Amino acid sequence: MYIVDLHSHTRFFHGRRTLGDLFDPFGARALAKMAQRRGLDGIATTNHDYYTPLEPPADVETLPGIEITTDRGHVLVVGPDPPSETKPGELTPAQAVELAHERDCAAIVAHPFRNSTIRELEDVPFDAIEVNGKHPRSRPLVEELAADRGLPLIGGSDAHYPFEVGRAYTVVEADRLTPESVVDAIRDGRVSARVSHSRLDRLLRRAYRAIHRRKRVIDSMADPTPGVGTPPGEEDS
Repeated sequence: MYIVDLHSHTRFFHGRRTLGDLFDPFGARALAKMAQRRGLDGIATTNHDYYTPLEPPADVETLPGIEITTDRGHVLVVGPDPPSETKPGELTPAQAVELAHERDCAAIVAHPFRNSTIRELEDVPFDAIEVNGKHPRSRPLVEELAADRGLPLIGGSDAHYPFEVGRAYTVVEADRLTPESVVDAIRDGRVSARVSHSRLDRLLRRAYRAIHRRKRVIDSMADPTPGVGTPPGEEDS
Protein backbone atom coordinates (compact mmCIF):
# COMPACT_ATOMS: atom_id res chain seq x y z
CA MET A 1 0.00 0.00 0.00
CA TYR A 2 1.21 3.48 -0.87
CA ILE A 3 -0.20 6.92 -0.18
CA VAL A 4 0.12 9.24 -3.16
CA ASP A 5 -1.15 12.72 -3.97
CA LEU A 6 -1.96 12.45 -7.70
CA HIS A 7 -2.59 16.15 -8.37
CA SER A 8 -0.03 18.80 -7.46
CA HIS A 9 1.68 21.79 -9.05
CA THR A 10 5.24 23.03 -8.69
CA ARG A 11 4.25 26.70 -8.96
CA PHE A 12 1.49 28.91 -7.57
CA PHE A 13 1.25 31.14 -10.65
CA HIS A 14 0.48 30.71 -14.35
CA GLY A 15 1.91 32.44 -17.38
CA ARG A 16 5.47 33.81 -17.30
CA ARG A 17 6.80 30.47 -18.52
CA THR A 18 10.48 31.43 -18.33
CA LEU A 19 10.18 32.49 -14.70
CA GLY A 20 8.16 29.39 -13.95
CA ASP A 21 10.77 27.08 -15.41
CA LEU A 22 13.32 28.59 -13.06
CA PHE A 23 10.98 28.19 -10.10
CA ASP A 24 9.87 24.60 -10.79
CA PRO A 25 12.88 22.76 -9.29
CA PHE A 26 12.44 24.66 -6.03
CA GLY A 27 8.70 24.06 -6.11
CA ALA A 28 9.18 20.33 -6.64
CA ARG A 29 11.54 20.10 -3.67
CA ALA A 30 9.13 22.05 -1.48
CA LEU A 31 6.24 19.78 -2.48
CA ALA A 32 8.32 16.69 -1.69
CA LYS A 33 9.37 18.02 1.72
CA MET A 34 5.78 18.73 2.68
CA ALA A 35 4.60 15.39 1.33
CA GLN A 36 7.21 13.66 3.48
CA ARG A 37 6.10 15.61 6.56
CA ARG A 38 2.51 14.56 5.93
CA GLY A 39 3.43 10.89 5.60
CA LEU A 40 2.94 10.51 1.87
CA ASP A 41 4.95 8.05 -0.16
CA GLY A 42 4.67 9.94 -3.44
CA ILE A 43 3.28 12.85 -5.42
CA ALA A 44 2.46 13.39 -9.07
CA THR A 45 3.50 16.75 -10.49
CA THR A 46 0.70 17.75 -12.87
CA ASN A 47 1.39 21.27 -14.05
CA HIS A 48 -1.04 22.96 -16.40
CA ASP A 49 -0.29 21.94 -19.99
CA TYR A 50 3.38 21.07 -19.61
CA TYR A 51 5.65 18.45 -18.11
CA THR A 52 9.34 19.09 -17.46
CA PRO A 53 11.49 16.26 -16.07
CA LEU A 54 13.16 17.46 -12.88
CA GLU A 55 15.84 16.01 -10.64
CA PRO A 56 13.73 13.78 -8.39
CA PRO A 57 13.80 14.79 -4.71
CA ALA A 58 15.05 12.06 -2.41
CA ASP A 59 12.25 12.54 0.13
CA VAL A 60 9.34 10.94 -1.75
CA GLU A 61 8.66 9.29 -5.10
CA THR A 62 7.81 11.90 -7.74
CA LEU A 63 5.59 10.67 -10.56
CA PRO A 64 5.45 12.34 -13.99
CA GLY A 65 2.21 13.99 -15.00
CA ILE A 66 0.43 16.87 -16.70
CA GLU A 67 -2.96 18.54 -16.33
CA ILE A 68 -4.30 19.01 -19.85
CA THR A 69 -6.68 21.89 -20.46
CA THR A 70 -9.22 20.47 -22.92
CA ASP A 71 -12.12 22.33 -24.50
CA ARG A 72 -14.45 20.90 -21.82
CA GLY A 73 -12.30 21.04 -18.67
CA HIS A 74 -9.17 19.49 -17.17
CA VAL A 75 -7.77 15.98 -17.58
CA LEU A 76 -4.96 14.62 -15.40
CA VAL A 77 -2.47 12.44 -17.24
CA VAL A 78 -0.17 10.43 -14.96
CA GLY A 79 2.34 7.79 -15.97
CA PRO A 80 5.80 7.08 -17.29
CA ASP A 81 5.68 9.28 -20.41
CA PRO A 82 3.24 12.20 -20.27
CA PRO A 83 3.29 14.72 -23.15
CA SER A 84 5.79 17.51 -22.64
CA GLU A 85 3.37 20.26 -23.64
CA THR A 86 -0.20 20.79 -24.80
CA LYS A 87 -1.98 23.89 -26.03
CA PRO A 88 -4.77 25.01 -23.66
CA GLY A 89 -8.21 24.36 -25.14
CA GLU A 90 -6.91 22.67 -28.29
CA LEU A 91 -7.67 19.04 -27.43
CA THR A 92 -11.04 17.48 -26.78
CA PRO A 93 -11.33 15.17 -23.76
CA ALA A 94 -11.35 12.16 -26.10
CA GLN A 95 -8.14 13.34 -27.75
CA ALA A 96 -6.50 13.90 -24.37
CA VAL A 97 -7.40 10.36 -23.30
CA GLU A 98 -6.12 8.93 -26.57
CA LEU A 99 -2.85 10.84 -26.12
CA ALA A 100 -2.52 9.56 -22.56
CA HIS A 101 -3.12 5.95 -23.54
CA GLU A 102 -0.68 6.16 -26.47
CA ARG A 103 1.98 7.17 -23.92
CA ASP A 104 1.08 4.40 -21.42
CA CYS A 105 -0.45 6.88 -18.97
CA ALA A 106 -3.71 6.97 -17.04
CA ALA A 107 -6.30 9.62 -17.94
CA ILE A 108 -8.31 11.02 -15.02
CA VAL A 109 -11.21 13.46 -14.91
CA ALA A 110 -10.01 16.34 -12.70
CA HIS A 111 -12.48 18.15 -10.39
CA PRO A 112 -15.55 17.19 -12.45
CA PHE A 113 -17.83 19.66 -10.66
CA ARG A 114 -15.61 22.72 -10.96
CA ASN A 115 -15.17 24.55 -14.23
CA SER A 116 -15.84 21.45 -16.31
CA THR A 117 -18.47 19.72 -18.42
CA ILE A 118 -16.41 16.60 -19.02
CA ARG A 119 -18.77 14.75 -16.69
CA GLU A 120 -21.49 15.05 -19.34
CA LEU A 121 -19.54 12.84 -21.76
CA GLU A 122 -20.46 9.17 -21.58
CA ASP A 123 -18.34 7.56 -24.29
CA VAL A 124 -14.80 8.74 -23.43
CA PRO A 125 -12.66 5.92 -21.94
CA PHE A 126 -11.29 7.64 -18.84
CA ASP A 127 -9.45 5.53 -16.28
CA ALA A 128 -10.63 7.26 -13.08
CA ILE A 129 -12.36 10.30 -11.62
CA GLU A 130 -10.85 12.62 -9.03
CA VAL A 131 -12.02 13.60 -5.57
CA ASN A 132 -10.43 17.04 -5.46
CA GLY A 133 -8.97 18.41 -2.24
CA LYS A 134 -10.23 21.95 -2.79
CA HIS A 135 -13.89 21.03 -2.39
CA PRO A 136 -14.38 17.44 -1.18
CA ARG A 137 -17.99 18.19 -0.18
CA SER A 138 -18.77 17.36 -3.82
CA ARG A 139 -17.63 13.80 -3.14
CA PRO A 140 -21.16 12.30 -3.10
CA LEU A 141 -21.70 13.70 -6.60
CA VAL A 142 -18.29 12.44 -7.71
CA GLU A 143 -19.06 8.99 -6.29
CA GLU A 144 -22.37 8.92 -8.13
CA LEU A 145 -20.65 9.91 -11.36
CA ALA A 146 -17.92 7.30 -10.90
CA ALA A 147 -20.45 4.57 -10.15
CA ASP A 148 -22.44 5.53 -13.23
CA ARG A 149 -19.31 5.33 -15.39
CA GLY A 150 -17.91 2.24 -13.66
CA LEU A 151 -14.65 4.03 -12.80
CA PRO A 152 -12.50 4.11 -9.65
CA LEU A 153 -11.93 7.22 -7.57
CA ILE A 154 -8.54 8.77 -6.95
CA GLY A 155 -7.67 11.65 -4.62
CA GLY A 156 -5.58 14.70 -5.39
CA SER A 157 -4.94 17.87 -3.44
CA ASP A 158 -4.66 20.17 -6.48
CA ALA A 159 -1.92 21.86 -4.48
CA HIS A 160 -0.43 25.05 -5.88
CA TYR A 161 1.27 25.83 -2.56
CA PRO A 162 3.31 23.22 -0.69
CA PHE A 163 1.20 23.44 2.48
CA GLU A 164 -1.80 22.17 0.47
CA VAL A 165 -0.19 18.82 -0.36
CA GLY A 166 -2.02 15.77 0.95
CA ARG A 167 -5.40 17.34 1.72
CA ALA A 168 -6.75 14.65 -0.63
CA TYR A 169 -4.75 11.62 -1.69
CA THR A 170 -4.90 8.15 -3.19
CA VAL A 171 -4.25 4.80 -1.55
CA VAL A 172 -2.53 2.66 -4.17
CA GLU A 173 -2.35 -1.12 -3.86
CA ALA A 174 0.95 -2.11 -5.45
CA ASP A 175 4.13 -4.01 -4.64
CA ARG A 176 6.32 -1.08 -5.72
CA LEU A 177 5.66 2.60 -6.28
CA THR A 178 6.53 3.41 -9.88
CA PRO A 179 4.71 5.33 -12.64
CA GLU A 180 3.90 2.03 -14.32
CA SER A 181 2.55 0.40 -11.15
CA VAL A 182 0.34 3.41 -10.42
CA VAL A 183 -1.13 3.29 -13.93
CA ASP A 184 -1.80 -0.43 -13.57
CA ALA A 185 -3.41 0.05 -10.16
CA ILE A 186 -5.70 2.79 -11.47
CA ARG A 187 -6.81 0.71 -14.43
CA ASP A 188 -7.35 -2.37 -12.25
CA GLY A 189 -9.33 -0.39 -9.67
CA ARG A 190 -6.74 -0.99 -6.94
CA VAL A 191 -6.98 2.62 -5.79
CA SER A 192 -9.19 4.56 -3.41
CA ALA A 193 -9.62 8.24 -2.59
CA ARG A 194 -9.05 9.72 0.86
CA VAL A 195 -9.55 13.21 2.27
CA SER A 196 -7.56 14.72 5.14
CA HIS A 197 -9.59 16.15 8.02
CA SER A 198 -6.83 18.02 9.80
CA ARG A 199 -7.62 21.44 11.20
CA LEU A 200 -5.51 23.15 8.52
CA ASP A 201 -7.26 21.28 5.75
CA ARG A 202 -10.69 22.13 7.14
CA LEU A 203 -9.75 25.81 7.20
CA LEU A 204 -8.40 25.63 3.66
CA ARG A 205 -11.59 24.00 2.41
CA ARG A 206 -13.73 26.78 3.91
CA ALA A 207 -11.56 29.36 2.17
CA TYR A 208 -11.74 27.62 -1.20
CA ARG A 209 -15.47 27.08 -0.85
CA ALA A 210 -15.97 30.82 -0.38
CA ILE A 211 -13.65 31.67 -3.27
CA HIS A 212 -15.26 29.24 -5.68
CA ARG A 213 -18.75 30.28 -4.64
CA ARG A 214 -17.92 33.86 -5.59
CA LYS A 215 -16.43 32.71 -8.88
CA ARG A 216 -19.46 30.48 -9.53
CA VAL A 217 -17.37 27.57 -10.76
CA ILE A 218 -18.81 24.80 -8.56
CA ASP A 219 -21.89 22.96 -9.81
CA SER A 220 -24.47 20.43 -8.79
CA MET A 221 -25.27 17.38 -10.90
CA ALA A 222 -28.29 19.19 -12.35
CA ASP A 223 -26.60 22.50 -13.20
CA PRO A 224 -23.91 22.13 -15.88
CA THR A 225 -21.30 24.83 -16.33
CA PRO A 226 -20.05 26.35 -19.59
CA GLY A 227 -16.96 24.17 -19.26
CA VAL A 228 -14.04 26.40 -20.15
CA GLY A 229 -10.50 25.17 -19.85
CA THR A 230 -8.76 28.10 -18.19
CA PRO A 231 -8.04 27.56 -14.47
CA PRO A 232 -10.60 29.48 -12.38
CA GLY A 233 -9.70 33.10 -11.84
CA GLU A 234 -6.77 33.00 -14.23
CA GLU A 235 -8.48 34.00 -17.48
CA ASP A 236 -6.23 37.02 -17.96
CA SER A 237 -2.91 35.41 -17.04
